[in-house]
Amino acid sequence: MMPLLKIARLLILADPNAMLRGAALSVVVLLMGAALLGLSGWFITATGLAGLAGIGIAFDVFRPSAGIRFLALGRTAARYGERLLTHDATLRALAALRVSLLRRHAISDSRVLAEMRSEGALTQIISDVDALDGIILRLFLPSVSAVLAHGIAFAVLGLLVGWPVALTILAGYALLAILVLWRLARRCLVPSGDSETRHQRLRRSVIDMIRDREALILSGRLNEREAELVTSEREARAVLAVLDREERGAGAALSASVSIVTALAFLAGGAMLAQEAIGPARAVIGLFVAIALAESLLPLRRGFAELGRMVSAAGRVWGPEETDAGPSQAPAPVAESGPLLLIRTEKIDLIVPAGGTVALTGASGSGKTNLLMQIAGMLPAEGIRLHGKSPEDWPEAKLRKIVTVVPQRSALLAGTIRDNLSLAGSVAEAQMWQALKAVDLEQAIRARGGLDLCLGEGGSGLSGGQAKRLCIARALLRQPQLLLLDEPTEGLDETTAERVMIGIRRALPGATIVAALHRGAEHSIFSDKVTLQN
Repeated sequence: MMPLLKIARLLILADPNAMLRGAALSVVVLLMGAALLGLSGWFITATGLAGLAGIGIAFDVFRPSAGIRFLALGRTAARYGERLLTHDATLRALAALRVSLLRRHAISDSRVLAEMRSEGALTQIISDVDALDGIILRLFLPSVSAVLAHGIAFAVLGLLVGWPVALTILAGYALLAILVLWRLARRCLVPSGDSETRHQRLRRSVIDMIRDREALILSGRLNEREAELVTSEREARAVLAVLDREERGAGAALSASVSIVTALAFLAGGAMLAQEAIGPARAVIGLFVAIALAESLLPLRRGFAELGRMVSAAGRVWGPEETDAGPSQAPAPVAESGPLLLIRTEKIDLIVPAGGTVALTGASGSGKTNLLMQIAGMLPAEGIRLHGKSPEDWPEAKLRKIVTVVPQRSALLAGTIRDNLSLAGSVAEAQMWQALKAVDLEQAIRARGGLDLCLGEGGSGLSGGQAKRLCIARALLRQPQLLLLDEPTEGLDETTAERVMIGIRRALPGATIVAALHRGAEHSIFSDKVTLQN
């Protein structure tokens, strides 16, 4: 529950003025509705009594009628403004939440970021952020508005009608509504979170089936996978049915509470009338106000029914690192001792000194990419040491100064060449051109506008080989002690591949280079060649 409270605080403080305006109009809508129904009830009763008494012609119908019209039109305008401002405040709050979420993930280590690149993780984040908009729209604003509206209505009713009637309405709604909503939240807490989990699993399964449809068809497992999806959907619907049943039950209980409080308000007004403390027209005001205040309670059931989904989403979005356990301790300094890279696994027994170059070869599936990721600290590593320590024991910032990895999949931004190279850090323009020259991209980039050449999403605008070389140029600007390359010459002709490999060695003459290759392992820059077996 604590992550939910912290995210609620973040959302509220994102734009407190917008939130205040939305809450104020929500209260105005509820109060105008209560005033409209109360005044209408008083007016109907008063005009009926005036007619019975034979003084209807002398009764002032114009001012109450004008008040009713004002409240009706004002409530409509306030409702429109309330919808506009509360949604505006919610969108501002969610924008702030997304920025905060991005900032927190931006400082995560490489392993966490790598795990988040899957479509399942991204879909989960999007769904969680969407779920959290209910904190404002379905919990915070309706609850605050209901409390304020009931408090103001209590004070006004106490002054106009009498404190017994006001206290009856306030106590009745407070006790019954709290009991019903607490029971709803408790009974829906687990099913609501379970429903979100099942729907996320169903979405990921559908994505997986669409992505793997050709393999499923060829293996004859398409019908089997379809049956699994139908079963998953049936289970998700069963949980939704439980939530719907609980929510409808809470709605019925709240409606019954309204009837009970209305009847009690009528009896309290009748008791005061019998004591001649108030007149008949004022005695019925409490009855109609009690009916009007039901508008503040019925919308709360959706928010409390989805509380479990919000709690689980907040726990995932806020993350375990955001706790009150105190400031995290800085990692202990790691002494640099031993060879730069030592690998002792079932497949390899290798010591790579500083400045050494190793070509990793082997058939597809032999584990070349996994080995590079283990050396880079992005997968659990056993038997791998960097300066005598496991990659997992190095502080993230220190490890990234030692090791730079260029994976097979190019990672480029929608922006200029300069923007993409600047991700390596603060580097001069001359250094950028030197790096581009090292990977045989200088002439191609100059011919197309230089460093201000704009690329599309994912680096579109460059060929696959050019995109890969741009990523290598960015890695060269990091000046690492250990450079890991996964298929650096893939998609290049032999002449270009030769120039690129020589350029990399010249740009990093003292660095250790480990490259996974299907071809080109015999290149002169490599001092060792290691073949991995399946």
